Amino acid sequence: MAYLWHRFRDIEHHPLLAENDSYDSSSSEADMADRVWFIRDGCGMVCAVMTWFLVVYADFVVTFVMLLPSKDFWYSVINGVLFNCLAVLALSSHLRTMLTDPGAVPKGNATKEYMESLHLKPGEVIYKCPKCCSIKPERAHHCSICKRCIRKMDHHCPWVNNCVGEKNQRFFVLFTMYIALVSAHALILCGFQFFSCVRGQWTECSDFSPPVTVILMVFLCLEGFLFLTFTAVMFGTQIHSICNDETEIERLKSEKPTWERRLRWEGMKSVFGGQPSLLWINPFAGFQIRQLLLRAKKGGPEFSV
Repeated sequence: MAYLWHRFRDIEHHPLLAENDSYDSSSSEADMADRVWFIRDGCGMVCAVMTWFLVVYADFVVTFVMLLPSKDFWYSVINGVLFNCLAVLALSSHLRTMLTDPGAVPKGNATKEYMESLHLKPGEVIYKCPKCCSIKPERAHHCSICKRCIRKMDHHCPWVNNCVGEKNQRFFVLFTMYIALVSAHALILCGFQFFSCVRGQWTECSDFSPPVTVILMVFLCLEGFLFLTFTAVMFGTQIHSICNDETEIERLKSEKPTWERRLRWEGMKSVFGGQPSLLWINPFAGFQIRQLLLRAKKGGPEFSV
């Protein structure tokens, strides 16, 4: 007879589902794959909208306050194309992180029938989450916001309105990298703009009045500095975690690894997929818009919070 044991932090004894509560793991996995993943969390949705607004604001200031009034044509074209490409890549990475299933475990799969289908050996121990009544794979943790167990859960990030886990960590790393690059580029352009305005005439360096120009650029500098600091630190933390094959939760809990660690390049390959290539930094890799539209028609959000 198979017994369920809880992790040392999940001490609540939660009974298995009743025998007449059938559960088909294969159909549940297929159903999850056919639906769009989106978390209906108020705080997360507000933070996600703010992220897009701040990126669009930075693009507005860079394009209409700094580059278009510039007399140097190639300076405006090169920096405009570069900045907008980075902004598109950052927002695309944000969308992929937010709308990708982070590795959710099917809810309510801790049934007697499912247990028997596992063909457990005598004395073999598995874990059951008392909150979502699911069998916990190794390294899975329960998210109180997503209300699901997430495989290799690193943390829940309100700025992307989703958990960062096994299946979307790559997109989160790209999001932090591109936001850091956009912020650095904006700060550099602000420095050049202030220098040119001080050296010349404020009325000639922008189509806006000098007070409005200064206010817009000061806010952009503050935004760029804060975003650059935060995302650069987060990017470094994520790369360090990937190279050490250790999530942030595992590090904070000081959990001893019971799995075979994939360090450095092996860890990077497991997250980004395959050998190093330009696909590693492409948030559009593997994206199929036809499949996304079919998923949207089949059921909308995978679940609501």
